[in-house]
Amino acid sequence: MAFVHILNRYTRNMSTLIDTHSHLDDDRFASDLPAVLARAAATGVVRVLTIGIDLATSTAAVTLARQYPQLSAVVGIQPNHVAEADPNDWDAIVALAEAGTPVVAVGESGLDRYWDKAPLPMQEEYFDRHLTLARRLNLPIVIHCRDADQDVVRVLRSAFDQHGPIRGVLHSYTGPLDSAQACLAMGLHVSFAGMLTYKNADALRRVAAAIPHDRLLVETDSPYLTPVPFRGQRNEPAHVIHTAECLAKLHGRSLDEMASITARNARSLFQI
Repeated sequence: MAFVHILNRYTRNMSTLIDTHSHLDDDRFASDLPAVLARAAATGVVRVLTIGIDLATSTAAVTLARQYPQLSAVVGIQPNHVAEADPNDWDAIVALAEAGTPVVAVGESGLDRYWDKAPLPMQEEYFDRHLTLARRLNLPIVIHCRDADQDVVRVLRSAFDQHGPIRGVLHSYTGPLDSAQACLAMGLHVSFAGMLTYKNADALRRVAAAIPHDRLLVETDSPYLTPVPFRGQRNEPAHVIHTAECLAKLHGRSLDEMASITARNARSLFQI
């Protein structure tokens, strides 16, 4: 009942939203994905990007996006999964990306020093592969970064110095402002997830308030990072409205204005 009450609050003046990062192939959505997508649509979410982290989930993302018109797919091998990838997996990811629709981006790729699941040089090699593939196919790249901000900026700057501006997004950003600004200067967008609403996230909110309007995106990272007031429950695309509302307050905008800003940015970046 609590969800219905909050949903009714927003649907009176529905905003147009795009959830730019979710993992709808997750088992936690296996039994009720149609209902999840219906709730998202009822909240004004017109598009959801479902993201691969390895070959199996990338293939699943494409399958889901072909089944549900509300979805688009992103394919890649996440840095924590590169060590376990089969030698042929990368070729299969390339084939998925080359096939085009419903694939709208490459990733998620990047670097992760929090988990010790793959050596950093291997992560960097795959990061370069994703950057090269995205550039060749004229697709944006979705970038994962955890405790590796300086390393990510270093890799991106090398690519920028050689090839120019980079189309892409720092997803679920939690890093410092200087790293975000360095990436903005290279052409990237910055996306915020549910952590923006957490009580202890004042530093992150200060960063979000400083990002230019034309580079802002919102996401859920479903089923993870559930925003207030649903923290502790499974996250889902409908909840992106709470992150958008928080971001709107930080920028002195209405929810409808921020929803329009972030949706316009997502459409431009991902060509959707």
